[in-house]
Amino acid sequence: MGTPPEPARDTEPLRGTRGGGRRSPRRAAAGRRSFTSTLKALDALAASGARISVRIDDLDRGTEVLAGDDFETLPIAGMGVVPLLIEVAAAFEAGTLEPFEIVERSSVDAVAVSGVWQHLAAPALPLVDLALLAASTGDALAANALLERVGLPAVRARIEALGMTQLALLDRFRDARGLDDAPHVALGSARELAAMFAALVNTTAVSAGVSAQVSEWLSRGHDLSLVASATGLDPFAHESDQHGLLFVNKTGRDAGVRVEAGVLAGPRAGVAYALIVCFDDLSIAHRLRAHDAFRVLGTDLMEYVF
Repeated sequence: MGTPPEPARDTEPLRGTRGGGRRSPRRAAAGRRSFTSTLKALDALAASGARISVRIDDLDRGTEVLAGDDFETLPIAGMGVVPLLIEVAAAFEAGTLEPFEIVERSSVDAVAVSGVWQHLAAPALPLVDLALLAASTGDALAANALLERVGLPAVRARIEALGMTQLALLDRFRDARGLDDAPHVALGSARELAAMFAALVNTTAVSAGVSAQVSEWLSRGHDLSLVASATGLDPFAHESDQHGLLFVNKTGRDAGVRVEAGVLAGPRAGVAYALIVCFDDLSIAHRLRAHDAFRVLGTDLMEYVF
């Protein structure tokens, strides 16, 4: 699913300036929930100077539910793992990469920003297990090992083949970024992140097999602390919910950056969503205010799909 190079004329910005005017994102899907609480929370963040990109699409109707600066390209931190996983799964399917190829941890530059492989006793793991670690725990070392194996040019080519023009994986994960390093791991817009997750659950990302594999890896994600906190799901076992809730997500975190994208489906509706918030992380209060906005969105999404 591609993204137009320029935003539609009626797309209203959700960009705050300290002391400046602002407008809320437009709402579509007449007769459905208005997302009033989400708009209020995002408006408060924008008033404090946060940069926000948000997009929600109804999967059944193929219509936009909510959009605000959804075309703006912003840092997305660990969300850049998703196109990497798509490329890895595509290579597995094509036979150009062996899922059980063993990678020695010592062969990858140490990075301690996130993940569990650095703490495990096992000094080596197969690529397929590294993919699961990268998807489920945001394991930076595992992601770097995968990226080293498939190569950054291949991931960029895959993103282009998917029709994404604002999504970019720029660099590997690092504990500290120097002057010669890319300023961010990845960049993207809420519009394309929501589209990417919609393609995964609709089995149109590369192929049905690749879409299913990446969705399976992501369905085991442990971070349910933002939008997903409203689902009430078990962070460690939520792929088969007894209440018929379908949920796949990925989060990204960095200094002053929080992002989540995914798919949430219930008996009433299904949605693909993405929210990126870039804020001044000056205190715990600033951080919690950003987190609260994600949780408010989660509550509104739950009311929409149920």
